[in-house]
Amino acid sequence: MPPIFPFTAIVGQERMKRALILSAIYPQIGGVLIRGERGTAKSTAARALAALLPEIEVVADCPFSCDPDQPAMWCTECRERAERGEELPRAHRRTRFVDLPVSATEDRVVGTLDIECAIQKGERRFEPGVLAAANRGVLYVDEVNLLDDHVVDLLLDAAAMGVNVVEREGISFSHPARFILIGTMNPEEGDLRPQLLDRFALCVDIHGIHDPAARMAIMERNLAYEADPEGFCAEWALREQALSREIARARQLLSAVRYSQSDLATIATMMSELGVDGHRADLVVLKAARAHAALEKRTRLSDRDILLAAELALPHRLKRHPLQEAEVTLGDLAERLAEAHAQNPIEAGVEEESEGTAEMAGKKKGVPEEPRDEEPLTEQSEAAPEPVLQTVPQWSSEGRWWEGGKQIAASEEFAPRRLE
Repeated sequence: MPPIFPFTAIVGQERMKRALILSAIYPQIGGVLIRGERGTAKSTAARALAALLPEIEVVADCPFSCDPDQPAMWCTECRERAERGEELPRAHRRTRFVDLPVSATEDRVVGTLDIECAIQKGERRFEPGVLAAANRGVLYVDEVNLLDDHVVDLLLDAAAMGVNVVEREGISFSHPARFILIGTMNPEEGDLRPQLLDRFALCVDIHGIHDPAARMAIMERNLAYEADPEGFCAEWALREQALSREIARARQLLSAVRYSQSDLATIATMMSELGVDGHRADLVVLKAARAHAALEKRTRLSDRDILLAAELALPHRLKRHPLQEAEVTLGDLAERLAEAHAQNPIEAGVEEESEGTAEMAGKKKGVPEEPRDEEPLTEQSEAAPEPVLQTVPQWSSEGRWWEGGKQIAASEEFAPRRLE
C-alpha cells in the first residue's frame, strides 16, 4: 500500500488545514465538516491528518484502545480485569484512521451481539463496532450528507459524550469513544439537516484554486507523488515531522492557555449581535481560540485567535436568506469584533483570568464582582427601540352609544352597513 499524500504538500486551502489542525490539538472542540466541490483535496487532507498525530499508549489487548493511565475512561472489560487484580499490558501504536462507509448500519457503528459465539458456545459476547475502532483516533465519513440521518445522529452523540453505551439482548456494555470526527460532502448532492449541521463544531467551505501558478504546483506535486510515492513523501518528511511536533507541543501547552472575563464578554457579544441560535457556537469559538493560541505558543488569547476561531465556527450557523451568500469573511468578523469591544464593559483595568470559575479568580486578584442583576453586554445609555405599533382604523362613532352615538332599541330593525 503506497504511503499517504503528505498533509504539508497540499497546495492552498489554508482554512481547511487550520480547522483540521485545531481539532487535532483539541479533539473536544467537536467534529469538522468540510464542504466543497469535487477534487479540492477534502479526502486527501482528512487522511493525511492521521499521519501527523503522535503515537498513543494503549492497553495492548484491548479492542477499544483504552488509555492505561486513565482508569476513569476504561471500557467495561478493562475495569473488570483491573478489579480482578490483573495487570494490564501496555503498548504503543500509531493513531488509527477509520473510514466509515455510506452504507454503514446502526449495529455496524455502535456494535452488536456476537451471534456466532452465542449459538456455538452459549455465551453473550459484545462485538465492537466502528466507534470502538475509532477511539482515540480519527473517524472519517465521506459524503456524510448521504449517510442515514439516524446514523449521523449516533456519531455526533458519541463524539459529544465521549462514550458509547450499548444495550443489546440483555447485554449492557460501555466503552470510551473519543475521536476526531471529520465529515466531507459536496453541496451539489444535498445538504444536511440544520439540527445535524449545528452539531459539527467547525465548518469549512472550500473551492477550487483559480491562480494558475498554484494549479501548476498541484499538478506537479500529484504527478511526482504518482511516479514515486516513497520518494515524494521522503522529500516532505522534515516538514511533516515539524508540524507533528508542533501539534504535540500545542497539546501539552493547551491546559496553560488562559482566557479572561473580557474574552468571554467579547465572544458572547459577537454571537449575540450575529443572532446565532443556542450557545454551542460560543463554546466552540472559545475552545478553538485556545487551541490556536497554543499552536502559536501563547498562553493568552488574542483578537486574532477569536477571529480565526469564529471564521470556522460560524459558516453553518448564521441565519441567511435563500439567495444570500453563505461566505463568512474576516473583514465582517473584524467589524463585529470591534463592535463587541465597544460594548464590552470589561476592557480597562485588571482582568481576572478564568479557569472555569470566574468568581474564584476574581477573588484571588481582588477584582470586585459585578452585580448579578445587571446585563454587562448591552449599552446602558442606548435607548430601546420604539415598538412598531399596528395602526388601528378610526371608525365613526355613530352607532357606538358608549361614545355618544345613538343607541339602538331592542325592537328596532338593524340594517348592516358596508365598511369602506
